[in-house]
Amino acid sequence: MNDNLLDIACTSLGGEPKKLADYGGKALLVVNTASKCGFTPQYQGLEALWQAYRDQGLVVLGFPCNQFGKQEPGDEAAISEFCELNFGVSFPLFKKVDVNGPQAHPLFVQLKKRAPGLLGSQGIKWNFTKFLISGDGKSVKRYAPTTKPEALRADIEALLR
Repeated sequence: MNDNLLDIACTSLGGEPKKLADYGGKALLVVNTASKCGFTPQYQGLEALWQAYRDQGLVVLGFPCNQFGKQEPGDEAAISEFCELNFGVSFPLFKKVDVNGPQAHPLFVQLKKRAPGLLGSQGIKWNFTKFLISGDGKSVKRYAPTTKPEALRADIEALLR
């Protein structure tokens, strides 16, 4: 398994192969998302962060996940349409992934190792867990699903300096 976060292969919602390195050394905010979750309105806050900081070097990346309460049941087309129509999401979205268990996507395996949760837990507890990654891929900070996107502004600004 590849330990370099930036070299881990991902697939965009449209089916395009990607790596985090494709985002050119920018700070990354990786979020496991869902369309039918109590935290789904955070899409609006994530889009606001993307609009506010993308020209300064932040990329928001959404990874839909159906592991928590089956709250992301749709296929890629349904996810894309929902996000665009309801929240005006324009930041990059990826194919649905597992974030826990034996089928967990390698990106989330590495993120959980680098930024464990409360009491050192490596599991992700719910949708909208957020990981802020430095442009070199070396620094990772984790935020709980209850942490609203706007609460990340100071940490984002510190990374972009």
